[in-house]
Amino acid sequence: MLPYCDTAYITKIDKHYDADTFIPDLDALPDWYVAEESEQYHDVDGTPYRYVTYKRRKIITFIGAGMMASALTVPAYDNGVEVRLVGTPLDDDIIDGLRADRYHINLKRYVPDISFYKFDEIEAALDGVYDVVCGVSSFGVQWFCDEVVPRLRPGVRVLSVTKGLIDNGDGTVTSFPDLFASCAKPGVRFAAVGGACTSYELADRNVSRVTFCSAHRWVAERFKALLENEYYRVDISDDVTGVETAVALKNAYALAVSLAIGMAQARDGEGCAEHYNTEAALFAQSAKEMDSLIKLFGGCDDALFVGIGDLFVTIFGGRTRRLGILLGRGLGVDDAIKELEGVTLESVVIARRMYSVLKYRAENGTADPCDYPLLFYVGALLDKEDPGAIPWDKFSI
Repeated sequence: MLPYCDTAYITKIDKHYDADTFIPDLDALPDWYVAEESEQYHDVDGTPYRYVTYKRRKIITFIGAGMMASALTVPAYDNGVEVRLVGTPLDDDIIDGLRADRYHINLKRYVPDISFYKFDEIEAALDGVYDVVCGVSSFGVQWFCDEVVPRLRPGVRVLSVTKGLIDNGDGTVTSFPDLFASCAKPGVRFAAVGGACTSYELADRNVSRVTFCSAHRWVAERFKALLENEYYRVDISDDVTGVETAVALKNAYALAVSLAIGMAQARDGEGCAEHYNTEAALFAQSAKEMDSLIKLFGGCDDALFVGIGDLFVTIFGGRTRRLGILLGRGLGVDDAIKELEGVTLESVVIARRMYSVLKYRAENGTADPCDYPLLFYVGALLDKEDPGAIPWDKFSI
């Protein structure tokens, strides 16, 4: 087998012959190609035929050299995929470091022996590629729509690791895969990743379980075939709205649960024991509100489990936890964000967006603030509306 290829031995029929064999249309499926043709003709029941070996290219171009996309190159490389990592215009320092010794200055890990590109080299990085990973943060989504999606030719499949939702300003939200699809040429298909997976542990090859979702199930299945292995486990869902809502909300609610850690530190001092009862109470309320919001936006019941796993892992580490702790200690929003300067705070974006969406719906009678007291509290806190103490008396199971 050639490197970076799946091998499929397929019978090519020169005359009509009944067979169940799949013969790819090389025009419609350009990532398949004829690798070898047998010269000798064979005869079955008087019908001549010969064997042709088709191969399917296994190349993924990752666009955005952030921590999650860079970590995801590890299972791709381990699976024998040719990997091309392209930085955004903001990633030049990262790419320079990777080219020097493969050390990722933000992930703080060495990445595999793959190819690295700066954004002005993107055409070369996309040459011959039909599988792409969007690795930008939620702050880079519009840039990806403007600068990358128009370059993708029909037949390309995109897997987005970016988590978040767009506030449409009318009480509705749009998932990132749907946003990308609205900017794309016909025939470009999109999928997204949801679930509990930190970049550090993935890069260390710790067992992780995620969900790939797509309106075109075969696209999610394609990426599963490329990326799944013994430590990167993949479930498949066609509930894009539910999965994307769940994993976006987990950032807002992880911030909410982390407030309890900061509150304990404010009372007992930094380094004190965590108050798990308080965290668990906030976790339970978070789960209830997430379930309600997933259904409000049209998602299915099972999507909650994807979000709950993601919520759990986010509370136990990372940027959102740090912000929640600072706010729980009593720091103002501006001071907390300043202390974390240089850190991407997607939790602030999604919490503010969902707060805006729900306020709009409340004014129009399509949502009841009493159903989301924790999200309204976090939203008011981030918008500097002085919400006071956590509204425990409004929580219910």
